[in-house]
Amino acid sequence: MDLIRPQGPVPQLRRPVLVMAFEGWNDAGDSATTAADHIAERLGAEVFASLDPEPFYDFTNTRPMVRLNAEGKREISWPTNDFYAAKMPDSDRDMIILTGTEPQLRWRTYCEAVVQLASQHDVSLVVSLGALIADVVHTRPTTIYGASYDSALCEELDLEPSGYEGPTGIVGVIHDAFHRADMGSVSLWGTVPSYVPHAPSPKAAMALVNRVARLVDIKIPVDQLKSSSQVYEKQITDLVADDLETQEYVAELEARYDEAVGPGSGEALISELEQFLRDQ
Repeated sequence: MDLIRPQGPVPQLRRPVLVMAFEGWNDAGDSATTAADHIAERLGAEVFASLDPEPFYDFTNTRPMVRLNAEGKREISWPTNDFYAAKMPDSDRDMIILTGTEPQLRWRTYCEAVVQLASQHDVSLVVSLGALIADVVHTRPTTIYGASYDSALCEELDLEPSGYEGPTGIVGVIHDAFHRADMGSVSLWGTVPSYVPHAPSPKAAMALVNRVARLVDIKIPVDQLKSSSQVYEKQITDLVADDLETQEYVAELEARYDEAVGPGSGEALISELEQFLRDQ
């Protein structure tokens, strides 16, 4: 079975960076998928391929949706895993963006298909986006955690290696697949406050977009995310003001953040990430 379905002309890309984000447990506050969608939109990316959902989902859990089209006729919308291509004229590389839902079945087959597409397009770097719930505060800058199998890449990008052992999601499995294929990859994680775990976080999404922009040395406008982040902060501040216990907790987190900023402050975040992964 051909798992990759063409959705348009095959793009001619220059050593592209592959950016990936998946809905599911590794997307707290919808931050990772929001960031990937924002990057695709701002770079004018267009879909050129998708993965057949049939082998990878239990449709009794991830159900297809029925919608009415413009003519009022019913259409079934299946879970999607789409590949977008974007030209980056201000860079010597282009970009492929993969957005989808974490598969439930045949993870190794899924990863093999993604690695195959990346190899066909001579992908030079793979970057996954994720977000986790942590003891962070909404009034301070979003911290981004990064990790890579490649020690040289860790040193080049100033990333902290993780010693985590335990359950993993599709992000961990797909990075292992790229590592086995000798393709450099980086995993970036934004943080979402634990006291508002279900609220969409444009602030974490913006931090991820900015980190990707610095990583590949391009400009990605974030004005819309910045405006949404300001609204997000105000709404949470107003919410916190109605609960004395949460106010005290937020004040404690602010003090901890202010004290921790500086050398070695990444260790606590690594601990948060590892505990988050264990809890899944």
